[in-house]
Amino acid sequence: MSQVSFDPSSRTFLLATPATSYALRIGADDAPRHLHWGTPLTLEQASSLRLHDDLHSSFASTGGHELPVEGGAHFAAPSLLVRYAGGARGVEWQYEGHEDAGGELHLHLRDRHYPLACTLHYTVHDDSDVIERSLTLRHLNTGGGAGEPIEVLRCDSAAWSVPAHSGVRISHTVGQWCGETQLQRAQAPYAETVFTSRRGISGHHGNPWLMVDGGTADEASGEVWSMVLAWSGSWRITARRDHLGGPFTVSGGAGHDGISWRLTPGESHHSPVFAGQYSRGGFGAASRGWHDYIAAHVLPEPDELRPVLYNSWEATGWNVELPSQRALAERAAELGVELFVVDDGWFGQRTSDHAGLGDWHPNPERFPDGLGPLVDEVRKLGMRFGLWVEPEMTNPDSDLYRSHPDWVLHMPHRRRTELRNQLVLNFARTDVAEWAFTWLDRLVATHAVDYLKWDMNRAFTEAGWPGHPDGERLWHEHTLGVYGVLDRLRHAHPGLRIEGCAGGGGRADLGMLAHTDQTWISDNTDARDRIAIQHGYSQIYPARTMSAWVTDSPNPLTRRTAPLSYRFHIAMTGALGIGGDLAHWTEAELDEARELVALYKTVRPVVQFGTQHRLDDAVQYQLADSVVLIAWGPSRRARMADLSAAAVYVDEATGETHHGAALLTHGLALDLDAGDRASTVIRLKRQPGRDVAGS
Repeated sequence: MSQVSFDPSSRTFLLATPATSYALRIGADDAPRHLHWGTPLTLEQASSLRLHDDLHSSFASTGGHELPVEGGAHFAAPSLLVRYAGGARGVEWQYEGHEDAGGELHLHLRDRHYPLACTLHYTVHDDSDVIERSLTLRHLNTGGGAGEPIEVLRCDSAAWSVPAHSGVRISHTVGQWCGETQLQRAQAPYAETVFTSRRGISGHHGNPWLMVDGGTADEASGEVWSMVLAWSGSWRITARRDHLGGPFTVSGGAGHDGISWRLTPGESHHSPVFAGQYSRGGFGAASRGWHDYIAAHVLPEPDELRPVLYNSWEATGWNVELPSQRALAERAAELGVELFVVDDGWFGQRTSDHAGLGDWHPNPERFPDGLGPLVDEVRKLGMRFGLWVEPEMTNPDSDLYRSHPDWVLHMPHRRRTELRNQLVLNFARTDVAEWAFTWLDRLVATHAVDYLKWDMNRAFTEAGWPGHPDGERLWHEHTLGVYGVLDRLRHAHPGLRIEGCAGGGGRADLGMLAHTDQTWISDNTDARDRIAIQHGYSQIYPARTMSAWVTDSPNPLTRRTAPLSYRFHIAMTGALGIGGDLAHWTEAELDEARELVALYKTVRPVVQFGTQHRLDDAVQYQLADSVVLIAWGPSRRARMADLSAAAVYVDEATGETHHGAALLTHGLALDLDAGDRASTVIRLKRQPGRDVAGS
């Protein structure tokens, strides 16, 4: 069946994914209206559906609109809010036709009088149930007020509709620095709930996604509707539960309340993607659907194994100099580390967080011969070389700021608020973005740098652009500027790999993952805290993108102690890194670490590329006939998921055999020590030719 089909008699469109259908209709008022999102339908069946009418007279809602707008008797939050020259507001749509080809549908609309056009974009894939939605606004420069800009007060990417009986519970994350992605599931209140970031980044305090269900879904069963915004700047998602029986709606896009910009004659504006997925297999299946989609359609290099890295930050802090870095590199190489990353403190006068940001040349006292000797040593040890950078920031105490104080976000007659003693460079300015690309390109080329950890350690304040006629554009264009520099770097240096970071997980989102390879999801490396952080992150994002380090005990942040094996096992659930002070690890610890790194390399393909199942106090990964179980805590048995009941599995470490049916029903006995810091890694292999008949 075609992925996109159309019934001209009813003006009904049907989008088909492998296991779901999405249907909409052009209404009598030419506005696109939602019909169905869920189990598969035929075009004939979709065409027979009735629209959810806006009943109740003056109490009419916006339920069921594909893009709610201001105008008429609609009183819920519009997805698109505009104001024209002369003061008129709102939109009255005129349907102008559509295009569909290769899994894409483009609906063309325009205002009946004013020079505003809008195209709604839908994309489906033959390997995913995720539907991508976005829009393009255009100033047509014809008709009334042709020469005047149109003020855009809100421009969401899309609005999703969920059946009213299923819009009962919302899942999302909350958090803070060192406590990101804390999963929350709560009954959806009636009326509107707004999730947002006003910080210029997607933020530590919430991640731009929602899941919606009828209140009965669990990890393994139940209908779940999920929506994810692919954007790394400020954002807003508005969920609305209608007490009058209308559909549960979720509208989302870039920006936040109080910010506006002007669409000029002849200009087009493209929104970020606000993607959605329907699943019948509970939260676990929803997550696996997003993991597969991100690997197939978002990540630049999805099929590469992420290397085991060492990062020197927690070992040296600001004391970054050649002898100590060389000594750490030697120890890291002995452990089997594949990538050595020098963190903050290698450049300018960066001996603390008070100075140096923006002066991107090696500190001459610490590296009198530049970085070359260290890079050469790292490569001789058989490792790749990486550097920490923070291109979007500057310290007032820097040569860059003294030369270009106008390059930072600022407003006339307002103090320039410093956070972490730094200010934000305005990447919406082409000269700033060009400066950043130039020095990054030179740095990477000079040393053939393999890896950049791109950090961003503060939110926007005084976000002005003096002298620009439409300064609030910077809230959107800064993010586009960052994406542009990242893409130019990757194009100029195809072997370069980039880790996204923003004071930990302050910009861990689908937008950044389209331009980077993995994400530093939290500055908190305490293994116990990481379990919850990683659990929340895994709701949408795959293990191969999740950087996870083993650091010292007591933990530098929480001062908790934990066995080295426990710290390793929790970090093995993603892309393993080491960040401890290896100079102070004992020989016994180094020997154990070497064995654990070797163990991780044996399970790495399964962890990074396999399907993930979240179990009680465990995570299971499966790739072809290989199964990896990483378990922790007081549990003594792990009931496994999605195995073949007829199959026989062998423990690759002990040789013990297990029947799939027994693992699914009774679980796998765990040989764990007492206490909540016990953990284990178990590798199972399905045995060919040993399936049990009749199972």
